[in-house]
Amino acid sequence: MFENLQDRLGSILNGLTGRGALSEADVSAALREVRRALLEADVALDVVRGFTERVREKAVGAEILKSIKPGQMVVKIVHDELIEMLGGEGVGVDLHAAAPVVIMMVGLQGSGKTTTTAKIAHRLTTREKKKVLMASLDTRRPAAQEQLRQLGAQASIDTLPVISGQSPTDIAARAVQAAKLGGHDVVILDTAGRTHIDEPLMAEMADIKKKSNPHEILLVADSLTGQDAVNLARSFDERVGITGLVLTRMDGDGRGGAALSMRAVTGKPIKLIGVGERMGELEEFHPRRIADRILGMGDIVSLVERAAENIDAEKAAAMAAKMAKGKFDLNDLADQLRQMQKMGGMGGIMSMMPGMSGMKDKMASAGLNDSLFGRQIAIIGSMTKAERANPDMLKHSRKKRIAAGSGTDASDINKLLKMHRQMADMMKMMGGKGKGGMMKQMMGGLAGKMGLGGLGGGMPDLSNIDPKQLEALQKQAEAAGLGKPGGMPGLGGMPGGMPGLGGAKLPGLGGGFPGLPGLPKKK
Repeated sequence: MFENLQDRLGSILNGLTGRGALSEADVSAALREVRRALLEADVALDVVRGFTERVREKAVGAEILKSIKPGQMVVKIVHDELIEMLGGEGVGVDLHAAAPVVIMMVGLQGSGKTTTTAKIAHRLTTREKKKVLMASLDTRRPAAQEQLRQLGAQASIDTLPVISGQSPTDIAARAVQAAKLGGHDVVILDTAGRTHIDEPLMAEMADIKKKSNPHEILLVADSLTGQDAVNLARSFDERVGITGLVLTRMDGDGRGGAALSMRAVTGKPIKLIGVGERMGELEEFHPRRIADRILGMGDIVSLVERAAENIDAEKAAAMAAKMAKGKFDLNDLADQLRQMQKMGGMGGIMSMMPGMSGMKDKMASAGLNDSLFGRQIAIIGSMTKAERANPDMLKHSRKKRIAAGSGTDASDINKLLKMHRQMADMMKMMGGKGKGGMMKQMMGGLAGKMGLGGLGGGMPDLSNIDPKQLEALQKQAEAAGLGKPGGMPGLGGMPGGMPGLGGAKLPGLGGGFPGLPGLPKKK
């Protein structure tokens, strides 16, 4: 979503940090470029003006610390203002009210209200252990109520039975009553939308609000719609009174201006963002983390949280035990590849690693993408149990059979086997020398090859650290190297396991990128 803005701001701010001293003219020239970059990203004009003026006031009169270059101070000011524009601190869905807590979903047709309703219900059920009832108030769109029923059945979440002929306000009242009788903690009302804002829609929303007395009114907006989303938010807030925003399709290739503008224009917090189509692909909105991503500083906290959610703790413990003995077969490699896919693939992981956002383009130019993992898993799946456990038995005739079964050729199989050998050798070395010291040596070598000085060992082991501790850790990393968006803090203590990209032309990634097994499940 923010890749273009990230590239533009990164190049502008890198030009500032490379200088020993800055004049007011230098700051003004840089801010003109920042202004242009934000406007191109579809950020609202009045928001851009306010942002650049605040940065200018603080940058020109900033007291420069002896240990920080002026350019780094400007980057810090931009970073802090970006966080403030996005809302300061993250705000979640408020459930502090008498049960059942009523959440009303509003928005235009096609913004993803029904899917988002099911995602929020799934999130509250699995994370908060709440009993949720969903009700569709959309009596106009064909099969809207059936769509919500099916989503509820897929996620094992209760839905209000449909009674034909009822009005949306009657359904809302019945849903609240059914939630009280059924002992539900939360009831989510999925209201109808229109292709555009009109008076009947607003009147209907006001009637539903009056009838159901919702504790939260969440506006669902498509983040790809740009400035229209900002106008939409303003209109709904003036007529209905929203308490928060949910942005969908944040995994798309839009310019990100809606996310940057809507909080500033409406004053309402962005509470959740949809990052994919699957039920679990809904995340809390953290302004600091988004600002870090925009300025190329990565988002280690979200990466670790995502790993903790997707990695099976028992499998990770078994994998760690095998690695300690220097054992690593093709079954283990397949597990690692599947874990990477669950975490968003190599592109998704790279975008959250500090200083690694630029590597995505290099990977793409080298012909590397996440379909590579799918091919490698297909190759391993076409092998027999004995072949996966003992790759040395794979001779020409067996490779020919595996290639036919997986839709690949012998060269793909050879690349996979080479990658496995490299990883297996690395595991043996780690088993012999001790995890901490060997991993730091490996990461130091990787840093040298990729020109990312400082990789070799600053950051402590992330395998058992609490996400709140990580927030503080990331703030320390910003203070230490904020003016170097390309500089990546050391990841020396992370337990290894994520596969390398054997056969790739990309320097420094052939021998085994560090992985994230062993992270504890969030309780």
